[in-house]
Amino acid sequence: MNVIPIETLDDERLAFFTHLTDVALRRSLEPESGLYIAESSKVIERALSAGHVPRAVITTDKWLPGLDTVLAGHDVDVFLGDESVLEQITGFHLHRGALASMERPQLKSVAETIADARLVVVLDNIIDHTNVGAIFRSVAGLGADAVLITPDCADPLYRRSVRVSMGTVLQVPWTRVPVWPAGITELRKAGFTVVALALSDDAISLREFASNAPDKVAVVFGSEGHGLDTRTIGLCDAVVRIPMGHGVDSLNVAAASAVTLYALSDAMGR
Repeated sequence: MNVIPIETLDDERLAFFTHLTDVALRRSLEPESGLYIAESSKVIERALSAGHVPRAVITTDKWLPGLDTVLAGHDVDVFLGDESVLEQITGFHLHRGALASMERPQLKSVAETIADARLVVVLDNIIDHTNVGAIFRSVAGLGADAVLITPDCADPLYRRSVRVSMGTVLQVPWTRVPVWPAGITELRKAGFTVVALALSDDAISLREFASNAPDKVAVVFGSEGHGLDTRTIGLCDAVVRIPMGHGVDSLNVAAASAVTLYALSDAMGR
């Protein structure tokens, strides 16, 4: 790695790290630039382990020694500044050690992503990056094999998603479904029983479904607030709900994913 002291905030090489708190700007800038932000040494390490290529890193003196091992063998510029300078660049206090701009990997096709999978999660138009990151962490920790996201779903490689997932979005196979809900047909052809998690009148309990779970299952989780579109529900093979008490109708989608994946992973012997 090549350590470079930050001498001016106008250095063009720092441009991608500026205004990281501006959500609207980053949503368009990161994909168009073919880059994403990895935050913290652990997440950077997971990105590198996944074969992603670092473009540049910013950090402070305190965290530089730990990056020696993480970035060993990578010819990448590491910009060094004190905490106040980095806060001026990014717009927030950098308390996780380092930020790296990473090249986005090319996404695989749906067929390639689910080829060896038995338990797949579909995120249908989930727009909160925190929820997306939390779901990926549940997927990694509870034994699902892959994630598919619909065209309007939030970007799993957005900085907050990556951070909340603890870098697991860099480990779990995932891709975007080009057309949805027509993509359900491809899942069926691949042998998956497609299940909607929804509050429909004909929904069966998660415990009942898990007790006789098919060999291959794809679970579709809907957007915050509105849930799944009626067209999507109509195309699924079954509708499942998590029984609730005390007048509560449902859980937050991230919590619901954790409960659902635990039940199905256990029932399917994952």
